[in-house]
Amino acid sequence: MWFSCDTGGTFTDLVVEDEGGWRSYKAPTVASDPVRGVLDALTLAAQDRELSLAELLGRGEVFVHATTHAINAVLTGNTARTALITTLGHPDILLLREGGRPDPFDFQTPYPAPYIPRALVFEAAERIDADGAVHRPLNEAGVIDLLARLKAEAVEAVAVCLLWSIVNPAHELRIGELLEAHLPGVPFTLSHQLNPAPREFRRASAAAIDASLKPMMTQYLGSLTERLHAAGFGGRVLVVTSQGGVMDAAEVARAPIHVVNSGPSMAPVAGRAYAKLETDAPEGGDIVIADTGGTTFDVSVVRAGRIPLTRELWIGAPILGHLTGFPSVDVRSVGAGGGSLARVDNGGVLHVGPQSAGARPGPACYGRGGTAPTFTDAALALGYLDPDFFLGGAMVLDAPAATRALKTVADALGLTVEETATSIVELATETMTQAIIDITVKQGIDPASTVLIGGGGAAGMNLVFIARRLGCAKVMVPETGATLSAAGALISDLTTDRRATGYMTTRAFDASRANTLIEGLEAECRMFAGAAGAGAKQVTYSYTAEARYTDQAWEIEVELPGARFQTEADVAAFIQAFHTEHERLYAFADPDSAVEIVGWRVAVACRLREPDPSRLAMKAARGEPARPRRIVLPSGEACIATVHDWAALPQDQMMQGPAIVESPFTTVVVDEARFMRTASGSLVIDL
Repeated sequence: MWFSCDTGGTFTDLVVEDEGGWRSYKAPTVASDPVRGVLDALTLAAQDRELSLAELLGRGEVFVHATTHAINAVLTGNTARTALITTLGHPDILLLREGGRPDPFDFQTPYPAPYIPRALVFEAAERIDADGAVHRPLNEAGVIDLLARLKAEAVEAVAVCLLWSIVNPAHELRIGELLEAHLPGVPFTLSHQLNPAPREFRRASAAAIDASLKPMMTQYLGSLTERLHAAGFGGRVLVVTSQGGVMDAAEVARAPIHVVNSGPSMAPVAGRAYAKLETDAPEGGDIVIADTGGTTFDVSVVRAGRIPLTRELWIGAPILGHLTGFPSVDVRSVGAGGGSLARVDNGGVLHVGPQSAGARPGPACYGRGGTAPTFTDAALALGYLDPDFFLGGAMVLDAPAATRALKTVADALGLTVEETATSIVELATETMTQAIIDITVKQGIDPASTVLIGGGGAAGMNLVFIARRLGCAKVMVPETGATLSAAGALISDLTTDRRATGYMTTRAFDASRANTLIEGLEAECRMFAGAAGAGAKQVTYSYTAEARYTDQAWEIEVELPGARFQTEADVAAFIQAFHTEHERLYAFADPDSAVEIVGWRVAVACRLREPDPSRLAMKAARGEPARPRRIVLPSGEACIATVHDWAALPQDQMMQGPAIVESPFTTVVVDEARFMRTASGSLVIDL
């Protein structure tokens, strides 16, 4: 038996696989104790099988966990007291950043504070040159004195980022040895080991974030493992990473920056798997995955079967937040979800999000004390939700409370409650649509030519409206759509990668040096596959390079045509692959320019189980067919929608909207489009 759990801002999602297939569960997230929410979801699964929690967990082999604990800690400043050690003369790397501002004409927004305050940045007397030569030896006595100051400052973690340590790491490694000797028990991060990138700010930022998370994430993952074991689980605990794979919990505790974008990275993994199950979803097609939770709307893409990675992962607002500088699945998030709050500003303008009602108190209709209207309250007022069938009837929604909350905004706008509700849905739809346009157009994708896949409990309420706004012809909501990230985690691979800096140009390409770098990285990946990945059904290696045209400022990641450069033809094939990728991203290529390679990367994926999702064990949730009900579309048009039980829909039989398709965990609103349930159990809507 396998368990996969995704802790979100509002609900904790759980997917359990046993001999009967997959089953999904949802429990409210407990912000003060996220592990409690995990155990609550597992308790629901145990009750469903008429087992005790200990009996259920005793049958478990693997527990896969996706968590927002790390990113929430950074956003709230609830991280360890961390110091940064830099090269003498370079203490302001986190303050100087990379320049720029979101709005070049905005001179009122204050400059962002550095991730580590200047008072906790310390300089080590040393210097490595760009060619790896020692310009100034490390003053070890000075470092020992510095460490005594760190102890006096009650520092809880240390990040080390020295100039050109990616070329010659000797000084960083020696400082690491001194830290172990003079500050035993204080975790530290060496930048060249974590993020061997030539850009100092990104390397320093990654090291600082990683070090600051180590005490908290070690405690959290240790608590999770201990409480699972205490409750009866004796299997392996894996954690979802930002790179779209999983790692052992102990490995994550040693480098917690891997899980900063943990949960959202699994949605494209699941979306790709479900798209492959449909015969009309070509392998080379582009897929957009829209995951709507209670707090955020997360968008990602799959391009020709490949999930793109990015180094532009900001924690908080772009430019003004904190840049991880670390590879992550490219997911764009906006503050628009089921719990997004609606308000009217002093100018009489309606806003939806980014503030959220969260799990407590939640939307007004939850009856937990919330008084401000949310997207969910608007959907209830428009007839999209059945107040007696929320979470399959486990929660009864308070429709009068939703109306009262909406009336506060309606009075401020001078509209009726129904008009206000349609405005809230329409505004949220536009916000979500723009997020999709942003991520697709910037990757050379026409959103109208994509298949739109919906996930998250709130996705179905306006997914069709988003698709019409984009011009998409097909929409798909998988059976496990309400728990899409948890489903992705259940089929994800055990992964890791190794990276190195190795500058060269194609005008004077050094194939021997390139192959040596690749072989070294591959050897480390093979060691991982033989240890953590032992017993995998399949092991796959991928090889990429970070490259750019001569004198360009930024690199793009290009897949290598082969694992080695054996002949001139291999080099020519790589150059052509770079031109093709550059043209796809930026609509032009420069074949006359040389290509500069900055970094090399080898990744390994160990497949622990079959890659295709199992069918969800669904049964009719209602005792009798639901009666048609009146719904109001965002245009203001009212219509009577037929209500269908998802589990009772006939397979491969095309049906006509307007309609509502309900399951215990999600509701899909269909306008006049046609829809059917496919052999994979997914709901496919043709627009």
